[in-house]
Amino acid sequence: MFEKVRDMLAKQLNLKPEQITPQSDVVKDLGADSLDVVELLISLEDDYGISIPEDDIVNVKTVQDIVDMIEKLEK
Repeated sequence: MFEKVRDMLAKQLNLKPEQITPQSDVVKDLGADSLDVVELLISLEDDYGISIPEDDIVNVKTVQDIVDMIEKLEK
């Protein structure tokens, strides 16, 4: 799961996958802006067939937060 999220982020933000760790802060470390985050979450919803509640979006800070959220919503 982490690898897929990492690869999506790398492609969207023009980064090398090796630059992204589970602890990477999506905004501070990876340079994503709010539009990048929204686009990523929409892609994740489409890819995983999930719906991400707004309450969960505000809690997303790190790549691991995204992975944990997806795993929780897939159950």
